[in-house]
Amino acid sequence: MEYQKFIPEGWKNIYEEISLSEIKEAIINGNVLEGKAYKCDENYNVHVKLNDNIDGIIPRNEIDYLGIDEDGNIKTSICKNKINNYIQFKPKNINKDSTVILSRKEVCLDALNWVSRELEPGTILDGIVKNIRPYGVFVEIGGGVVGLIHIQDISISRIKNPKERFFIGQKIKTVVKSIDKENSRIILSYKELLGNWEDNIKFFEEKTIVKGIVKEYDKYNNGIFIELKPNLVGLAEYKAGYEYGQVVNVFIKKIIKDKKKIKLLIV
Repeated sequence: MEYQKFIPEGWKNIYEEISLSEIKEAIINGNVLEGKAYKCDENYNVHVKLNDNIDGIIPRNEIDYLGIDEDGNIKTSICKNKINNYIQFKPKNINKDSTVILSRKEVCLDALNWVSRELEPGTILDGIVKNIRPYGVFVEIGGGVVGLIHIQDISISRIKNPKERFFIGQKIKTVVKSIDKENSRIILSYKELLGNWEDNIKFFEEKTIVKGIVKEYDKYNNGIFIELKPNLVGLAEYKAGYEYGQVVNVFIKKIIKDKKKIKLLIV
């Protein structure tokens, strides 16, 4: 099931001017708009260009709903991190100098409310990769709300670092694994969207040569695990001298469907 009430910030990745009438309508109705941040001032307020004649300002205390970032650090530099990035907000009022006061925090809180009240495990969402750590990937799923994909939920095939699969700014599909409503934490998964064993084996036939990626040696040195697809791994006969991540040609000796096993030979 796919359900995307809030889109990730910057999903469209295009600059669109916001007219004065749109701003006034948004103030009345609480509409969510998006613009590109262009400056962080000395007071850590974010400045957004709404159109050629009108600027918006997000006060420091209206930038985010939390005071920590994905790494658990106090967000002293959150203002600067938004510069040249698209950012969502709700216009609150128009000052006498035509500057519009904006709130991103309200969008984040609305999105969190959506997550806690409406999202369910198994829901498929669009997301943008925001941060990559050795233990997982932080993905924004809408309205500034960020969820975590643990490294073990990236693919069935084991990886050493999430950077093998993702890059910052990458647009992906992800699925909700669990929601901790009390602590506003969303755990996501990616491997469920890569197809199961039966889906992926359809692309391969016995007695053919294909490319694979060396993953790791069997702990008893009985063979080498070779990734054919992110959710499909076979076991090749043992050969010394191969390194993790190396691309090799393999001969598919046998596909044992009832045991979900693939016997390979590095050629």
